[in-house]
Amino acid sequence: MTTRWGIAGTGGMAEAFVPDFEHVPDAEVVAVGSRSRERAAAFAATYGIEGAHTYADLVRADIDVLYVATPHPQHHALALAAIEAGVPVLVEKAFTATLAGAREVVAAARDRGVFCMEAMWTRLQPAVVEARRLVEAGEIGEVVAVQADLGAHRTYDPASRLFDPALGGGAILDLGVYPISFAQDFLGTPDRVVASGTRYPNGTDASVTMHLAYDDGRGASLACALTTETPGRAVIWGTGGSIELPPRFHHPTSLVVRRNGQEAETRDLPARGRGYSHEIEEVGRCLAAGLTESSVVPLDDTLGVQWVMEEALSQLGITTAEGSVDL
Repeated sequence: MTTRWGIAGTGGMAEAFVPDFEHVPDAEVVAVGSRSRERAAAFAATYGIEGAHTYADLVRADIDVLYVATPHPQHHALALAAIEAGVPVLVEKAFTATLAGAREVVAAARDRGVFCMEAMWTRLQPAVVEARRLVEAGEIGEVVAVQADLGAHRTYDPASRLFDPALGGGAILDLGVYPISFAQDFLGTPDRVVASGTRYPNGTDASVTMHLAYDDGRGASLACALTTETPGRAVIWGTGGSIELPPRFHHPTSLVVRRNGQEAETRDLPARGRGYSHEIEEVGRCLAAGLTESSVVPLDDTLGVQWVMEEALSQLGITTAEGSVDL
């Protein structure tokens, strides 16, 4: 049975996501929505999509699942509208602009028994799946620490979505979500967060370093930035060795296993397509099995990541807010 997808948003994420459907034979995009029906129609014409809608019409269209690919502050309203209509949702990261908003979406999905998942594609990349398998098999002993960074050099433009607080701009929501989610995947939710960083003239976070501390002594050292191109590497440290996800770790094509006292072993594990096909498949698998959450990207992990991001932003003196959508 083919899963019929709707896409909310016509920006860069939607443009990157849609082409990967050619790698998933049992899934197709049948509808796209935007604030402007004209923009939706132009996107639909470009990608050969049958239906072009406003957001209000999209959540009521004949679709099996909705991918929310708008700026972060719009995720909350669109996800809630879809869930209220009984439509499963895949919500782009950052899941929402606030922890309270994330909790509301998760509660609504659970109360109504509607599938909901954060589109954290990193967790579905073959190299990351293999890293998780190696850790679970005890190949590097007990995990004690994680290091991860992700930075990109972007010229400051307060009119750009990347830097506009009203559109969820800033380093943490855009890039920091990746190293935080990676640490969450292998260490769980921390007990404490210590963050420091720099801000742009409009108050948006520019660069941030974070230490996630656990009461049992484990820890994660993380960094993100819109001011400089960082290596984009992640390392999982264990008592018996380490696993490195080479740059760029959020969509890696290989991993390096270093066991104590042994030669390093490199494994090539490229993604299919641009890498989004794996989360499309995961959603299809969950829907076919009647699941309301993914075990790979569980909602409790999403809430843990949102808590870390909000805690770090708070320590930088930054508050975020959910936006509104005409529905």
